[in-house]
Amino acid sequence: MTEKITRAGCYVRVSTENQLENYSVEEQAERLKAYCSAKGWEVYRIYTDGGFSGGNTERPALKQMIIDAHNRKIDMVIVYKLDRLSRSQKDTLTLIEDEFLNNGVEFASMSENFDTSSPLGRAMIGILSVFAQLEKDQITERFTMGRIGRSKAGRYHGGPTAPTGYGYADGKLTVDEYKAMQVREVFDRFLAGYGVNSIQRHMRGKYGGWASHTLVLNVLRNTVYIGKVKFMRKTYDGIHEPIIAENVFHRAQALLSSRDAQKTPPQKTPFRAGYLLTSLVYCGRCGAKYSGNHGYYKCYSRSKSDKKYILDPSCKNKNWEIAGFDGIITGEIAKLGHDPKYIDSFKKEEPDTKALNGRLKTIDAQISKLIGLYLTNGMPDISSRLDALNEEKNALLKTLSAPADEAGREFAAPSAGAVFRSAPIEEKRMFVSSVIKSVIVDGGQVIINWRI
Repeated sequence: MTEKITRAGCYVRVSTENQLENYSVEEQAERLKAYCSAKGWEVYRIYTDGGFSGGNTERPALKQMIIDAHNRKIDMVIVYKLDRLSRSQKDTLTLIEDEFLNNGVEFASMSENFDTSSPLGRAMIGILSVFAQLEKDQITERFTMGRIGRSKAGRYHGGPTAPTGYGYADGKLTVDEYKAMQVREVFDRFLAGYGVNSIQRHMRGKYGGWASHTLVLNVLRNTVYIGKVKFMRKTYDGIHEPIIAENVFHRAQALLSSRDAQKTPPQKTPFRAGYLLTSLVYCGRCGAKYSGNHGYYKCYSRSKSDKKYILDPSCKNKNWEIAGFDGIITGEIAKLGHDPKYIDSFKKEEPDTKALNGRLKTIDAQISKLIGLYLTNGMPDISSRLDALNEEKNALLKTLSAPADEAGREFAAPSAGAVFRSAPIEEKRMFVSSVIKSVIVDGGQVIINWRI
């Protein structure tokens, strides 16, 4: 009678923190193959999880091995060391008892020299899994303490990928002037009333990158830009140079975190411009809002355009022609003698021509390098990369060659006349909402509640 050959599934794993140890996947695999050969077992498959933590079971090769165990494709699971299977005591016991033994699959650890075929071997699994869990917890504790120490010392701990606007070298953040200029522009546009989607489209079209509105939000919320580092919900003073002034950053946070009732119209409707006075005009008779449609501002209760906003179906308050009503309000704003300090808070920096020219030099160098590689090595496809670089270069040249008044218009301190004469609707709305809390309409009477 032919003796049944034991089919062995050899599981190897290495996590990122152990890459430099003698636990390479190749070394583990070779030793397991030799072990199976000495035992007379047939290697059915090498299951390899490279770069996966042993703290959980979310590993593709491990999942496939469990499937093969359930389907009785293997008779034995072998690891080089028990902690290669798992560093969690609970997961270790669950895998061995529920997934392997329950399906007639034995388990063996090569370096600890035990298997589940004897009571002593099964007892050893429980003991060694406790120590594997302990080692994992100690590693986590040391890692956490190290990051807390780095944070208290003001050092960035987010890894080699630096936040937009910075470079990362020798464990420190350094300002990338070209990217820092873009970060400042994001804050400037947000505080000027532009919505997140609008900012993302503008930045992508002007500079390339900026692939999603999530990146814009992350930039607006990141305290690293005011020279802070964060870990475990605690904030520490960083040793890196800030990019954004604290008063600018905190103004942005106030707009991002405020409730709808406290937000200005541009923040309530961040993805569309609407009309100049959208969300500012209220009916003095029924209390409903006025909405702009078909050329008129109308009380919601009277227009009945949206049932949920109707407060008094019998309201007969006056409809106002949009252009005429806007003219009344902007005329009143123009009469104000604004506080210079208040106006100064809206000032923005002019474009950093040094950073723009520096980026142009970098682009030219990258283009020359790509062409050189193509001529030398015959690289098959560089056209898409060249197109992207040339597109960015042309946008930068356009910005640098624009007339001084045009290039600097959006960065100048606003005045009522300048804003209403030439600014985009987003900036007009932000300016109006910065000086007006609300406008109350009662027939032909218009009452303005000022912020200043």
